[in-house]
Amino acid sequence: MSSNKPVADPADVRPGRLADEQIAANFADMHPPLTPSEAIIDADRCYFCYAAPCTTACPTGIDIPGFIQRIRSGNLKGSAYTILSENIMGGMCARVCPTEVLCEQACVRNTHEDRPVRIGLLQRYATDPVFDEAIPLFERAPATGCTVAVVGGGPAGLSCAHRLAMLGHSATVFEPKEKLGGLNEYGIAAYKTPDDFAAREVEYILSVGGIDVRTGVALGKDFSLGELRAQYDAVFLGFGLAGVNDLGLDAEQVEGVANAVDYIATLRQVANKASLPVARRIVVIGGGMTAIDIAVQSKALGAEEVTIAYRRGQESMNASRYEQEFAQVRGVAVRYWSSPRRLLTRDGRVRAVEFETTRSANDGRLEGTGQTFVLDADVVFKAIGQKVLWERVGGTAELVDVNQDRILVDEERKTSLPGVWAGGDCVHGGADLTVSAVQDGKLAALSIDRSLRQAK
Repeated sequence: MSSNKPVADPADVRPGRLADEQIAANFADMHPPLTPSEAIIDADRCYFCYAAPCTTACPTGIDIPGFIQRIRSGNLKGSAYTILSENIMGGMCARVCPTEVLCEQACVRNTHEDRPVRIGLLQRYATDPVFDEAIPLFERAPATGCTVAVVGGGPAGLSCAHRLAMLGHSATVFEPKEKLGGLNEYGIAAYKTPDDFAAREVEYILSVGGIDVRTGVALGKDFSLGELRAQYDAVFLGFGLAGVNDLGLDAEQVEGVANAVDYIATLRQVANKASLPVARRIVVIGGGMTAIDIAVQSKALGAEEVTIAYRRGQESMNASRYEQEFAQVRGVAVRYWSSPRRLLTRDGRVRAVEFETTRSANDGRLEGTGQTFVLDADVVFKAIGQKVLWERVGGTAELVDVNQDRILVDEERKTSLPGVWAGGDCVHGGADLTVSAVQDGKLAALSIDRSLRQAK
């Protein structure tokens, strides 16, 4: 039965809820780097397994025992090379990868009586000096004369461009935004990547040479896929997911209902976080990393009440159990089995959200219970997934095979269109992770290289 709880009024959204010093502390590095002694102690815990399950669990196939052994012997440069030769964004992945469900989950020390080796932090320990000091580890091969267009300057596109450049090809990266980096620059929580690390990593990637960058230009607006195919020897599509899914509720366009992705992007680019308007009561609808990131950052900016509402149970959330617990420790409430039913508005602004409690039917389908409750909200953030905006990519969907609105590719990341590869979030079946996008770009580049050399 429906709650008679009154709708909140008036809305309380304003900047400066916390002092600058407190906000700076709240956005400090989520995982401070290991000290040399801490790194050696953790490296000594590794068993250096021959058929290492941690390496198998890594989407980019980093030789994890190998890089840890090099840390142990004091060869940090060699350790970093081992990592970055497989994952050129190994520095960012050390910060944002869900290691708790990938390599560290697979660690043989991960038992009830023990804890896994801290692989993510060891990876950061090895790679940070490379980016801090711009240590060159890679060289371009002699120029082949071949050219490749890379559409999208996110992890997939940059990984592809870097590998192509190393192989001697010339890559041109087309990016609609002002900066490269994709979600690493615009979409990841600020406390995970402070001190402009995303930009420094991009600068390092470009330093290999052979990569031309064109920002502020977009597929479907400034050029077509057909034009790229005519002008370049190959094309890689890595344009990501520019759209945000709607809730499908009436009054969704009222003031106070916002996309979490847009707010996170603004937060990442603003010079003074205290200048951002923050609501006192915030409801986040969704269950993935975007929902966690917007909720935790809202608390860090001074929001008093932040609640994540998710339609299924804890085990079904795309955000890992670690991230869920991290949010709760930071003061975020999580309401499971809660599906939004309607937005309650007043004077053209959202004031609350009515939810229906849900449950899993015997066949696994989600069903409502008929019971409802209301959460007051000055701002409601939508974080229920993203989608390709096909209308903005110039008829690409009519040229390549698509499944569930994402591009179909084979194991080499080839599309159905000759001479065109794709990777990252825009392809079907991906994991929507930085590390997976990097692997897509790398595999596509290797396939492009084979194709170009065979054609000569």
